Amino acid sequence: MPILMSIRPFDVVVIGTGPGGEGAAMKCSKADLRVCVIEDRTSVGGACTHTATIPSKTLRHAIQRLVDMRHFPGYRAATAAGPTFKELAQTAGSVMKKQSGMREVFYERNRVEVVEGRARFVDPTTIEVIQPKGAVDVLTAKHFVIATGSRPYHPPEIDFSHPAIFDSDTILGMVEMPQSMTIYGAGVIGCEYASMFRMLGVKVNLVNTRDKLLSFLDDEIIDALSYHLRDLGCLIRHNEEMAHVETLPDGVVMELKSGKRLKTDVLLWANGRSGNTLDMGLEKLGITIDSRGNLQVNEAYQTSVPHILAVGDVVGPPSLASAAYDQGRFAGTFIVEGRLEHKLVEDIPTGIYTSPEISSLGRTERELTAAGVPYEVGQAQFKSLARAQITGRTVGMLKILFHRETLELLGIHCFGDGAAEIIHIGQAIMSQKGEANTLNYFVNTTFNYPTMAEAYRVAALNGLNRIF
Repeated sequence: MPILMSIRPFDVVVIGTGPGGEGAAMKCSKADLRVCVIEDRTSVGGACTHTATIPSKTLRHAIQRLVDMRHFPGYRAATAAGPTFKELAQTAGSVMKKQSGMREVFYERNRVEVVEGRARFVDPTTIEVIQPKGAVDVLTAKHFVIATGSRPYHPPEIDFSHPAIFDSDTILGMVEMPQSMTIYGAGVIGCEYASMFRMLGVKVNLVNTRDKLLSFLDDEIIDALSYHLRDLGCLIRHNEEMAHVETLPDGVVMELKSGKRLKTDVLLWANGRSGNTLDMGLEKLGITIDSRGNLQVNEAYQTSVPHILAVGDVVGPPSLASAAYDQGRFAGTFIVEGRLEHKLVEDIPTGIYTSPEISSLGRTERELTAAGVPYEVGQAQFKSLARAQITGRTVGMLKILFHRETLELLGIHCFGDGAAEIIHIGQAIMSQKGEANTLNYFVNTTFNYPTMAEAYRVAALNGLNRIF
């Protein structure tokens, strides 16, 4: 029989300690509210730290370093065998531990109590937290923030307990390096893992249910990504849908509706995610959950029950750790001050960690053309930059879209090494008003040489040459 603990009151209870939950908790705590966070893992950080962003990007870095070493003549013989996949994946362990430990200190320093267990609403102002050893903690609060994140979507007809079938959470636990892999789903996660495993020499089938990769990106960036994935040796199959998955002793066969049969050593399912809202007691409060487990919120991140807010992946796109933290902070601002800051996150940079990286901000050429905006393009090819020539990472480009008449910056798109870092220079200028947000800033600014930042000046001058 569960042990019931005494009822404890708080001003704010945050469910989940990923970026969204952390942002909300810290904002409320700094306003001297009594805050508690609930986490069902043994350590804080959420999926971002333990299964998604941090481990996958650490793995990518380890793979990139291995590939770099293998291309350096002095190390070819020494690295011929190379580490196992398990050893590569374990490099993420130390980073995850550091990140989680750092965040535990944040909560302690800001006097935010951390309760381990699974949360379930008893009524609109009360939740019970079932702790690992069976004790039940009962908490009340004036406000709640649901920041439970998401998990990989699992179609019921696929046996995810089979040792050759993985999702983006379990793939890091794979022990042996496969010779071949089918990745079903060519979204951000699918494309990132396709490039990683191709760098390791794995034969990859990337199955895309749509007619192009990452259709929210600028068309030129999409074309560049498709070209370089194929150049790596990745076989991309567009407009395909799964019909059936058959497990065998020596692998997996995916049969597509087109009649194709793809037999590989392993299957990585990367087609969608589901919000973590199962068995939280939300339905009885009148909070609607969609077919993928996501919650609907307004501009203040309120659910249909006004004092219960939700942020991060559990509310759907953009499903970015960076956006989730801001959403949490803005939800906290609404709780503390009653005002909205939603407008501050309208232009969010997209960072995609394929090889090379992709980062994008603002509108695409397709969107500007549809809207009838008179724009022009400025480009800087990385192969022309001294810094890229020095590092040997010459694949890629920076692309600036700007208004032909006012020179206002309308979009920035980058493909190549360090793209997710490079984009922030353009982001800072695009956030300015009037003359400060024009191509002239890059033309009239002296950049360190040689740097990748110099691409902005090169692209700006290239764009001006098209209109004068």
